[in-house]
Amino acid sequence: MKVGIIVEGQEGLGWDTWRRLAAQTEALGFDSLWRSDHLLSIIDEGREAHETWLALTVAAMETQRLQIGSLVSPMTFRHPAMLAKLAASVDSLSKGRLVLGVGAGWNDREHRAHGLPFPPFRERLDRLQEGIEIILGLQGEGPFHYQGQYYDVEAANPYPKPAHKIPLLIGGKGRERFLRLVARYADEWNMTTNSPSFYRERSEHLDAQCRAVGRDPAAIRRSVAVGILIGRSAQEIERRSVAMQRLMPPLASVSTSEVPETVRAVGWVCGKPDEVVQRLRELAAVGIDRVMLQHNDFDDEDVLGLIAREVIPALESV
Repeated sequence: MKVGIIVEGQEGLGWDTWRRLAAQTEALGFDSLWRSDHLLSIIDEGREAHETWLALTVAAMETQRLQIGSLVSPMTFRHPAMLAKLAASVDSLSKGRLVLGVGAGWNDREHRAHGLPFPPFRERLDRLQEGIEIILGLQGEGPFHYQGQYYDVEAANPYPKPAHKIPLLIGGKGRERFLRLVARYADEWNMTTNSPSFYRERSEHLDAQCRAVGRDPAAIRRSVAVGILIGRSAQEIERRSVAMQRLMPPLASVSTSEVPETVRAVGWVCGKPDEVVQRLRELAAVGIDRVMLQHNDFDDEDVLGLIAREVIPALESV
């Protein structure tokens, strides 16, 4: 299992800290570095929320080996032709290390705050499908024409063309129609869960959708994004729990001792390194081959080193 780091950049991440995290993540041997794509903080709208694709540009310049990507960019934020242009440019700058993560979008508040339409879920899926078809079409040779219900392009032929097809990650937990989109278009499928049984249920549905469209299920990489609360001792876990209460005000309503169980219930992996490794091994056993661990406390440099030393090596053989 490969281990990457995802950063919720809308939660007050400054540029100097982002550069440091990119360099540290690469030096410690992580597989990949990911940025969420939000326009404002989900917790405190007074926090800095720098633009994701500019952040990925910085990461492309600050690293040499890491895969980098959006986890995920809502199709409702940008016209797909513009998203395709951004992706091609960052992929070129990173020399082919970009993974383009897309989704249907879910946060009504940030759409309304920025004057962006937030249609019903069915229409968002329609827009996601049309957007993906445009993004893939613009990577091909020659002028590309597309006339959809929501998006049109006329004889678009942007350069530079990617040297290879940019891997497409589709993120989400949906079933029927959503998984049909994954089966048809995705190189990687990502969802947020720490539950092997829940993942297995969705994965079996994806396998069925792949067979329905004549695609080998093994052609789609499987990954999950999960928060992490880890410490070498109970005291270290308690210290990091206090930090989470400071960073995530809703956690302040529970006692510090209850924080691990509270965040575990919403999809995190928690505990000492051996406990975290065991949970991730259980996820690997149901077919997940990459995990993106959510790094929330930007000032806690030690936690990345702990994961690199005691978690990554234990997962290399699974």
